Amino acid sequence: MLSYGRSLGLSVTLAVVMSVLLITLVVGWVLLTVKGAMADTPRAGLYWTLLSIGTTFLVLVLVGVGLYLALTIKAINLNRRQTNFTDSVTHELKSPIASLKLCLQTLDRRQLNPEEQADFHRCMLEDVDRLDVLINDILDAGQLDKRTIGTQYETLNLKQLLESCSHVVEQRYQIPESTITLTAPDCKLRAPRALFEMIVRNLMDNAIKYGGDPTEVAIEATTTPDRTLTIRVVDNGPGIAPKLRRKIFGRFVRLGVELERRTKGTGLGLYIVRSAAKQLGGNVRVHDRKDKVGSVFEVTLPNMVIT
Repeated sequence: MLSYGRSLGLSVTLAVVMSVLLITLVVGWVLLTVKGAMADTPRAGLYWTLLSIGTTFLVLVLVGVGLYLALTIKAINLNRRQTNFTDSVTHELKSPIASLKLCLQTLDRRQLNPEEQADFHRCMLEDVDRLDVLINDILDAGQLDKRTIGTQYETLNLKQLLESCSHVVEQRYQIPESTITLTAPDCKLRAPRALFEMIVRNLMDNAIKYGGDPTEVAIEATTTPDRTLTIRVVDNGPGIAPKLRRKIFGRFVRLGVELERRTKGTGLGLYIVRSAAKQLGGNVRVHDRKDKVGSVFEVTLPNMVIT
């Protein structure tokens, strides 16, 4: 089977060759037709009519070639992302399952003291939590596509909700509470809890996974008189190149080669953030930090704050 890179190269080469041949045909046809029209003046009108019709069809063919090239590139990129997703999900499933199996076999075959048993139970709970997060990400992405989640609006306290999300993420990664700093007004929101938590938790999750050493994450929430809420998640990671800032919000997108990557994930986190923000009528963007290296993910949600 041809690799994706080679398939893409063949598609581009084929499209370029077809375009060159068609352009050559058009030029040759024009020269021949003009020469024929000059040689046979009574039939000049027919020549020019056929030339116009033929040129129109050839332009349509050229447009078709361009569309074919664009669709081919899009399909190959999608297949590449799906392959990366399959690799990452396989790894994310296999690792905790293997760990659970080893723990259970050890508990079954050996007599352990209560302290050792507690360590094994803690390890197994962590593996189960890891599987739970993976499955929830996949389910959330599917529900967002179908718009079957986040239909129930309720009154929420912004600061309390952000603190709750921070606590969940800190427990998941077993990091000190000082890792995440929070700045937010004590105000009320009218929003679906599930969608709002998806946005915040996935942005925090992304900031911790790709942050520096030691990891530092800052959550900043601000409101405006027109009831717009803006949430900024600031990390101290390596940053994101400008040309990749739109790409990272795509489904299954993870930068680099999946099998050579050390960071866990499925490429669905930022896709979930963008989809959830869009469903709430908002948007998300990313830019560099001004004070030092790092990224700032900024989510803007209109008509969210209760005045």
